[in-house]
Amino acid sequence: MKNELRKVLEVLALAEKLKYELRHSWLSNGRQESVAEHTWRMALMGVLLEPYLDQEIDTTRMLKMVIVHDLVEAEAGDIPAFDITSTEIKELKQQKEIQAIENLRTQLGSAIGQHIYELWHEFEEKQTYEAKVANALDKLEVQIQHNHADMSTWLEIEQEFVFLMGKHTGFDSCLEQLKELIEEDAVQKMEKAGICTTSVKARMAAKVFSLN
Repeated sequence: MKNELRKVLEVLALAEKLKYELRHSWLSNGRQESVAEHTWRMALMGVLLEPYLDQEIDTTRMLKMVIVHDLVEAEAGDIPAFDITSTEIKELKQQKEIQAIENLRTQLGSAIGQHIYELWHEFEEKQTYEAKVANALDKLEVQIQHNHADMSTWLEIEQEFVFLMGKHTGFDSCLEQLKELIEEDAVQKMEKAGICTTSVKARMAAKVFSLN
C-alpha cells in the first residue's frame, strides 16, 4: 500500500499548485483568486443547494467532479473563458488538459487513477445530471465572485457573460432561480457603476448577428 500512498502524495504535491495558480477573478478585498479557492466554493455551493435541486442527486459523485475538474490546471494552467477567442486556442487548451488528465491517470495508477480520469471526462461531457449540476456551479460561482469584486476589475466581455449563464442552468429550476438572483445582483452592480445593461445586451446581439 505504501507505494500507492506515495503516488497519492505526489499528486497532492502537484495539486498544491492550485493554491497559487491565479484566475482572472478578484476577491472583495482586492486580492486575485486562486483556482483552489474557486473549487472550494463550488463544493460548498453543491452542499448547500443539494436539498433544493429538482432531482435526487449522487452528491458524492457530483462533489468528486467539482474537486477534480480543475486538477488538470496544476499542469496545463488556467485559461480564462474570454481568452478562448479562436478554435485554435480552444483546441490547444483541450489538448493540454487531456494530456494532463492522462498523466494523472498514469501517475496514480490502479483503480483510483482510472476513477479520476472518468470523473474528469464525465464533467467535460455534461451528459449526466451530476455533471450538469457541477458544470452549472462552475459557471455560477464565477459570476458570484465577479459580483463580489470591484467593478474596475471587470473586462467588457465579462459584462456580457452576465447574460449567458442560462445556457448552463435551464435544466433545473433551482439553478435557474439562483442564476436569476446572481444576474440581478450583477445588473444592479453594473448600473450602479454607470454601465447601461441594455447597451450590453445590444452589443451581444450585434456580435451574434455579425457571426450569422
